[in-house]
Amino acid sequence: MAAKDEFGRAGEQRAADHLITLGYRIVDRNWRCSQGEVDIVAVRGRSLAVVEVKTRRSLAFGHPLEAIDDRKTARLWRLAAAWIAAHPQEARGRRLRLDAIAITGDDPATGVLEHLEDAL
Repeated sequence: MAAKDEFGRAGEQRAADHLITLGYRIVDRNWRCSQGEVDIVAVRGRSLAVVEVKTRRSLAFGHPLEAIDDRKTARLWRLAAAWIAAHPQEARGRRLRLDAIAITGDDPATGVLEHLEDAL
């Protein structure tokens, strides 16, 4: 696996650990379909959160969340709908939302983590 990919996976693990600490249950990670990939799907109470994780070493090329533009947000909504269609039991009775987690720093395990709930 390339160093860039390992860095991103480490960021996704940190994001999942963060969500678990907040009381979420991780129900899926790196779920793929023909339309793309969902980083994390988590539930807490009556909320179903589809979480996009962006990990960067620095802000030199902008904040990680700046990479989630309108086109990416629309794609995430389509992916969320596809995930729900594939997992209706898990989604039943829950309110869907899109979250974003940004991690910035040389080491994803210790970098600055920002979690925006229902942000997209």
